[in-house]
Amino acid sequence: MDFARSPEVEALIGRVSAFMDEHVLPLEERLMTEDFTALEPALAEARAACRAAGLASAPLPRELGGMGLSLLEFAHMSEQLGRSPLGHYVFNVQAPDIGNMELLHQFGTPAQHERWLAPLVRGEIRSCFSMTEPELAGSNPVRMATTAVRDGDDYVIDGHKWFTSSADGAAFAVVMAVTNPEAASPYARASQIIVPMDTPGVRIVRNVPVMGHAGSGWLSHAEMTYEGVRVPRENLLGGEGAGFALAQERLGPGRIHHCMRWIGIAERALDLTCARAIARELAPGRTLADQQVFQHALAESRAAIDASRLMVLEAAWRIDRLGQKAARESISTIKFFVAGMLQQVLDRGIQAHGALGMTDDTLLSFWYRHERAARIYDGPDEVHKGVVARQILARHGHSGARR
Repeated sequence: MDFARSPEVEALIGRVSAFMDEHVLPLEERLMTEDFTALEPALAEARAACRAAGLASAPLPRELGGMGLSLLEFAHMSEQLGRSPLGHYVFNVQAPDIGNMELLHQFGTPAQHERWLAPLVRGEIRSCFSMTEPELAGSNPVRMATTAVRDGDDYVIDGHKWFTSSADGAAFAVVMAVTNPEAASPYARASQIIVPMDTPGVRIVRNVPVMGHAGSGWLSHAEMTYEGVRVPRENLLGGEGAGFALAQERLGPGRIHHCMRWIGIAERALDLTCARAIARELAPGRTLADQQVFQHALAESRAAIDASRLMVLEAAWRIDRLGQKAARESISTIKFFVAGMLQQVLDRGIQAHGALGMTDDTLLSFWYRHERAARIYDGPDEVHKGVVARQILARHGHSGARR
């Protein structure tokens, strides 16, 4: 396995880093003090400049307007973008849009490509993914109360969702709903259906406050209701009953995207921590950086970040060459390991900053409240640890029942 950057990727990372310094980092201070929607005009300018530089929608094929990067190549780029909360958004590879682009590219019809995928890749619209329900455990994606019932050439959707991230201002949602309740396998009961957000019966109840901040626009998590929402059957994404399988296809690369973004966050947090420790004088001539207890924590963060990077790059390499099934254990391992690493690095950074770390004068508090969910979404730590443990035990001949 060779995870080294090719000369082409090295050159790309240099271009990405320079663009971030010029167009993205200067917007961070406004992000900490203004509503996201107030930033959108400035962000639109940055996104246009990114597209003009040929750096947008990187994992998508060139013929669609992307850069055609492999998952491993994009992993290197994603780490750089993760150094700013705005990086992925400006480069049009933000969640949930990038996952929906990949789904539409792989499973969408030509008509769906023209109406939804093309403007999404061009950054002209945003989307959301509506799966999680407040009444049922999100860690069990085959349990779902939202239904989509056939009525002639239409589906009629009824249900209650929440944590439909970025629904505020989105043009459409990809909705997970039960279409085949009598299917023998619970994994064949749900489908994914494209629902324009202006369809009658679609309602955003609220942007859910997360640790005191409700957010807006792309940086929001909506509670939604679907009441008698009627959409044509041609809006079905993939086959009927294929919702779970499509979700799994979406989540594999998505976890690579998330994990490399988290590594970028951790690197930036480490930079901020070191700068603060060197400048923070505890007594005349003695700084926090001189304290052995800080140095040990710094070394542990460095080792954990480096280990995380190698694990994620290996998982990306496996998916690129062997497919998601061959990488299932690696995907679950990086999901809980890298999320845990991020929490530790951010917590150490806040501790090193002292009272300053609790304020919004640095990015640390922003990331701390927004990224605590890393250990929950896309499968909580406990689920992924169970997947890894069962695969290890199976190799040793254990065939016990799943609990």
